[in-house]
Amino acid sequence: MNRVAELHPDKAEPGRNPGMALDLDWVDDVRVNRSAVERRAASLPGRRTVKKDWQAAWLLKAVTCIDLTTLSGDDTPGRVRRLCAKARRPVRGEILEALGAAELPIHTGAVCVYHEMIETAVEALAGSGIPVAAVSTGFPAGQTPFELKLREIEMSVAAGAAEIDIVITRRHALTGDWKSLYEEVRAFREACGPAHMKTILATGELGTLRNVGKASLVCMMAGADFIKTSTGKEPVNATLPVGLVMARMIRAYRERTGHAIGFKPAGGISRAKDATVWQALMKEELGRAWLEPDLFRFGASSLLGDIERQLSHYATGRYAASHHQPMG
Repeated sequence: MNRVAELHPDKAEPGRNPGMALDLDWVDDVRVNRSAVERRAASLPGRRTVKKDWQAAWLLKAVTCIDLTTLSGDDTPGRVRRLCAKARRPVRGEILEALGAAELPIHTGAVCVYHEMIETAVEALAGSGIPVAAVSTGFPAGQTPFELKLREIEMSVAAGAAEIDIVITRRHALTGDWKSLYEEVRAFREACGPAHMKTILATGELGTLRNVGKASLVCMMAGADFIKTSTGKEPVNATLPVGLVMARMIRAYRERTGHAIGFKPAGGISRAKDATVWQALMKEELGRAWLEPDLFRFGASSLLGDIERQLSHYATGRYAASHHQPMG
């Protein structure tokens, strides 16, 4: 299928964001027109749709951008190993064959776990090229002592995590203490060492879109390689207005510094058609490079099941039962 091949070019190695000195004048200048943002976000689902071959291609691309995640108190090594097996082969072989995509390297962007399951995931993914991401810094609330947060990061990197998803201290953003937020994230970035750092803003708890914009900018200044909407544990998680604000902060940062920062919406994205709306937002606001897992991820494991179901329908003309797409 030509459409599939066009959306699966060779990948480039992701860059690192060195950060920059905190520029409070730039932060203070951030303005957000809420009504304009909401109008733009509301227009996306109706204005940007993909069908037939293009839809299959975009959904396969979405699979490669999923951080397949298990963050439960009852996680076991067996569950993590099964999830890693799904990450290696997220779409059934017969579906890929029917789509003409059997030779494409289709696997998820990463597997995300708590610290205790890092070694299990690293072992299960050996040789696959799929990185292990670990949530850290007192995820999801971020209310543990600062020194423990740094130690947690260091231990996760030592255990083999190639990506660290940190959470910010929300009160810094809520009180406008941008210097403290910058220093906190800068310290986390140093503790990450060679691991890429994804900075979770918990946007549903930041109060205003202007706070979201400012927090995004400060975290990028401090060295975040990705900015991420949510932990998935808040009452309100990834929304298109929040995504639009964060994308435009990424664009402004790139224009000022030349560094491309990744984006990860997380929480509440469970339908294939929602995935394509987010992909359209990325392509329109940031460009083609933000359709690749180096710069875009979904924090949404349940999304994979619906994508596989839609691909099955496209390939066979019927929807498969949910038990044909087990997650792990």
